[in-house]
Amino acid sequence: MPFADEGLRAGLRRAEAGMLLPALLVGAGAGLGAVAFRWLIEVVTLVLSGHDDYSSAGHADNPYVPWLGPYFVLLAPVVAGAIYGPLVYRYAKEARGHGVPEVMYAVARTGGRIPARVAVVKSVASALCIGGGGSVGREGPIVQIGSALGSTAGSILRMGEDRVRLLVACGAAGGIAATFNAPLAGVFFAMELILRDFTARGFAFVAVSSVTAAVIGRSVLGDERFLDLAPLGVEHLASYALYVLLGALAGIVGVVFTKVLYGVEDICDAVWRGPEWLRPAAGGILLGAILLALPEMYGVGYPVLGKAAVGGYAVGFLLVLLVGKIIACSVTIGIGGSGGVFAPSLFVGSMLGSAFGQTLDHAVPGLTGSATTYAVIGMGAVFAGSARAPITAVVIIYELTGEYGIILPLMAAVAIATGVSHVLSRDTVYTTKLRRRGVDLDLTGPAAVEVRTAMGPPPAELAPGTGLRAAVTAMIEVGAGRLPVVDGNGRYEGSVGALALSRALHEGRPEGEPIETVRDRPPALLAGQSLEEALPLLAASDGDGLPVLDEGGHHLLGWITHRSALAALHPPA
Repeated sequence: MPFADEGLRAGLRRAEAGMLLPALLVGAGAGLGAVAFRWLIEVVTLVLSGHDDYSSAGHADNPYVPWLGPYFVLLAPVVAGAIYGPLVYRYAKEARGHGVPEVMYAVARTGGRIPARVAVVKSVASALCIGGGGSVGREGPIVQIGSALGSTAGSILRMGEDRVRLLVACGAAGGIAATFNAPLAGVFFAMELILRDFTARGFAFVAVSSVTAAVIGRSVLGDERFLDLAPLGVEHLASYALYVLLGALAGIVGVVFTKVLYGVEDICDAVWRGPEWLRPAAGGILLGAILLALPEMYGVGYPVLGKAAVGGYAVGFLLVLLVGKIIACSVTIGIGGSGGVFAPSLFVGSMLGSAFGQTLDHAVPGLTGSATTYAVIGMGAVFAGSARAPITAVVIIYELTGEYGIILPLMAAVAIATGVSHVLSRDTVYTTKLRRRGVDLDLTGPAAVEVRTAMGPPPAELAPGTGLRAAVTAMIEVGAGRLPVVDGNGRYEGSVGALALSRALHEGRPEGEPIETVRDRPPALLAGQSLEEALPLLAASDGDGLPVLDEGGHHLLGWITHRSALAALHPPA
């Protein structure tokens, strides 16, 4: 019954406890989404490589195309890119890249609104990218998928922006919890990176979602630790100095990872001149060459990470894998791939830590402790150096390993890595992407709200050559005091105000006289400008609002008024 449905929605909107059920449902959706996404990656990987995880298969052939030998890896990324490239370009451009910055932007700037189609497109595109050899992680996609589910739930229930943001964070937490079997890390990831705020209210609902997703993940995927290691601990007090040194190196490597990631993306942008939908397939040739040289870079690479953590590789090859992962991940993102950078940072940290530990053990045998300890601590420290989320880094390493004996050196290394990263770089691996688009998440008030968020739809458009009387009729019908003039190609040509029209008709001008005689061009705003820039222009306007144009300044996107600006600054609960 519509009445009953509307009453349920209203009750959920009003009651604080009403958030509990949506949080639980979003967590369940994120958990199921993580399971389905993981299965989808496994299917695509098996189809395109012939192996459950090709990163641990060496230069093996694909049994489905044995005549290609190991050279099939030159084609796998091309085939995958030829499918997901057009899919992303046509249906959800937000699905390109590593996902987390888009969620952070939605929470900070658009009231948590994420199109529902993003969940579907991101799932398919990322599964194809990773299964086709893309050297990226699965956590970024599932964060975006879970967040899109949370946003959709908030929209269906017609919740206010604060609650929609909270449900987005619930979805992100559920995705991390189910993907890594790490419910605590899911909570802190959502609070530290997505909401960028810690409140008891927020923690409670995010925790419900994270626990629900983790329970579903464990029931389907099993309750096994990500890394099953022998007990670890600190053997010598002097080792703490070495962990601090590792933290400093990890902070530097985390910043280098970020710089290379966006540097390669800039190079790809500068070199590519074809259509964007074709870019992943064309760039897949380069990625395939990297995979042919270093098959350990195929996909997420968790088996390689685990082998490195227990000392399965020599120091020289560990450094090759470290550099290879940074380059392969950067190329995957640069060519338009879809996947996360969380897992690659853990991979790089494991290589760094294991190489560091083995080197020390050769230099001073028996005094430095297990190289595995350094590998595990390196994972958390490099992630902290790239993302600057120290709480998440400590918690997730503990949950991935269950090793409480290394919590003190882990905290020390993570703290140092975070501090070094702050000194060397203004932004993180996530906020750099937003900064390059002109978005600063640290801004507040009008400076933090973009005009595109505050604008409404444009009023009725007038075509060039419209008569004065026809313009008046249109203005009366829509109840507006100013109407835009837009030509047949959609280009904005100015606007016509009610005062100018009334004066012209009062002067006795012909009713069929074209509106060009009274058209003017009041200041226009670009969608990406902030309300801090827009408010002075609005204050100086005639009170009928101002046009909002695209970034090129040619096409009309919307209309901003004093009322819509006020609503954006102080949204209803």
